[in-house]
Amino acid sequence: MSNGKRDTWASRGTFILAAVGSAVGLGNAWRFPGLAAKHGGGTFLLVYLVAMFVMGIPLLMMEVSIARKFHKGAGESLRGINKKMEFVGWAATANAFVIVTYYAVVFAWVILMVVGALKFAGMTGDAQAASGVFESLTQTTWDVTGYSIPLPVFIAWVIAWLAIYFCIRNGANSVSKVVKYTVFLPVLLLIFMAAKGCTMPGAGAGLQMFFLPKLEAFADASLWIDAVGQVFYSLSIMMAIMFAYGSYLDESSNVATDCIIIAVSDAAVSILSGIVMFSTMGGVGMLDSISDSGIGTAFLIYPQAIVNLTKSGWFNALFGIVFYLMLVTLAIDSAFSIVEGVSASLADKFHADPKKTTRKICVAAAIVSLLYITRAGLAWLDIVDNWTNQINLILIGVLECIAIGWCFDVDKVLRQVNRNTDKFKVPRFWFRTSIRYIAPVALSILFVWNLYNLFVVKGGTYGYAVWAECLAGWLVSALVFASGFIMKIVVSYKKRKGYVESEIVWEEEKELK
Repeated sequence: MSNGKRDTWASRGTFILAAVGSAVGLGNAWRFPGLAAKHGGGTFLLVYLVAMFVMGIPLLMMEVSIARKFHKGAGESLRGINKKMEFVGWAATANAFVIVTYYAVVFAWVILMVVGALKFAGMTGDAQAASGVFESLTQTTWDVTGYSIPLPVFIAWVIAWLAIYFCIRNGANSVSKVVKYTVFLPVLLLIFMAAKGCTMPGAGAGLQMFFLPKLEAFADASLWIDAVGQVFYSLSIMMAIMFAYGSYLDESSNVATDCIIIAVSDAAVSILSGIVMFSTMGGVGMLDSISDSGIGTAFLIYPQAIVNLTKSGWFNALFGIVFYLMLVTLAIDSAFSIVEGVSASLADKFHADPKKTTRKICVAAAIVSLLYITRAGLAWLDIVDNWTNQINLILIGVLECIAIGWCFDVDKVLRQVNRNTDKFKVPRFWFRTSIRYIAPVALSILFVWNLYNLFVVKGGTYGYAVWAECLAGWLVSALVFASGFIMKIVVSYKKRKGYVESEIVWEEEKELK
């Protein structure tokens, strides 16, 4: 911080809640069930849990412990690991900024659908009308054409950004107050929806599909790829977030135990979301309609299930409101945590006031996000999302594993993880093997697989105009990975104006036993 004193979490529980809130997001509610439906239900669930244990938890521990060691965001923490790898931290930060520009708009769409769900009251049994509610509210063209902004979407966009800024305006202090409510509320709403779904005729078939593995599905390579990808998307790692949250921990924190709690909580909410989706869709006879497209499932397919829940239009509308309110509470934690990840990196680098930095980031990201609330916004969002998640995020993960596993002594990081632990210590073979071998290899395979799908399966595009994909896809990716070079230019310029870059050194002698 500019005054030399860094914020800290109010308590251990607050950190865990904040990290769980960040990790548990829209991907748990719609992407996880969609991938489970795609890959034989229980088969995907089993592989996902194995990937979470083998790779997800060690990498989460790695980021949190390094950030606690330096009390810095992603950029400065990676510089402390190895000055040549600082660019990896800035790539993660830049990619997070890109993600929050469109994630905030998805948040706005969910807010809009809370109100739009009232229309379900008059659509009992009319699946076609229900699937058109989102389209009518957003007036989307489904293409990169049409740049007017519908008034309802603009209002929801304003509400979304005000909510994000309000939650993050005072850093860890304001986040601590918000997460007490926003973490537990979606769980309560999910339990309510699960109770309703499980009492419906046909719910058993849905739950059986979700929990029972299909042996033939294990032979599908895309199952393993999607399961590994879901673990990394879900835990908020490789996005500068956990570096920011870890940097607010005090020296007495128990990283090993806390990270396991966070990962288990994240997986539990994913499973609960799967129960809701599969029981409800099974209850209305629409198990074959679950899509691995999160937006398609939430805004087009699930509304069809909602209007077929009962013969009471108002009950269906109420259920729809609860569903989208649940998505609101899931989205807000993830949205403001991404902003915090970006803010911490920049404020730490330039010794800036965190509050002012956060405000500037929100304004800049909000301006960029205006593109996504136009009638062409859904198409632009789809393009950017494909590149930030399937190209950038995965490559950042590979580079981060190389930085810590091969350009640094990973055992030093393990000692940080195991500080303050008595009953449980992370085994060296688990942590070291994951960081140095399993995670980078798995992520590299995922990266190549995504490129194969893009160039071979899809013919080089995701179905949009080539110029649009080059602009919002490849150019954005190039800027993300050039951000470290850009930062060096900025730092060099500021040094001529008197700026002094902080010295960051991993001092082993200060380790606590």
